[in-house]
Amino acid sequence: MISGHVFIATSLDGFIARPDGGLDWLEHPGAGAEDHGYGAFVAGIDGILMGRATFEVVVRFDPWPYDRPLIVLSAHLGPDAIPPALRDRVTLARTLPEARAEAARRGWRRVWVDGGATIRSCLEAGLVADMVITRIPVLIGQGVPLFGPQRADIRLRHEETRAFASGLVQSRYAVLP
Repeated sequence: MISGHVFIATSLDGFIARPDGGLDWLEHPGAGAEDHGYGAFVAGIDGILMGRATFEVVVRFDPWPYDRPLIVLSAHLGPDAIPPALRDRVTLARTLPEARAEAARRGWRRVWVDGGATIRSCLEAGLVADMVITRIPVLIGQGVPLFGPQRADIRLRHEETRAFASGLVQSRYAVLP
């Protein structure tokens, strides 16, 4: 069975990106000196399921920041949206069931779910087992929220909160059935 896992940062006011998708606010003084658990998290991940909007931002990163294979969930992107240098690492899926089937075909068990809309879809579908949310001490005022309207309450159990010397605060939650 495939389980989804979230590892994401938000501004203190709950945004994961600026309205234009910008992530410049993630550059927090002293944050680069600490790993914040990222290495341990990624070590336990088989692959990444990422939304289109997030992919359209990170595809411009040089160097490519991921060492795990990636499935991009998008009903609109075509194969030409994947740069030739990434075609052996990135696959497109039009629907969440299609993405799940592809992950299962590849033998993935633990999937990093990334991107606001994709996280919300996976939470609603009951596919997320846990979430690590790191709050960066900056207020950006507006942007892309991590969470939004949903059909029903999603119950969580707080597992741990850690404060880092950089000022970042990270909480881990289990998603309850």
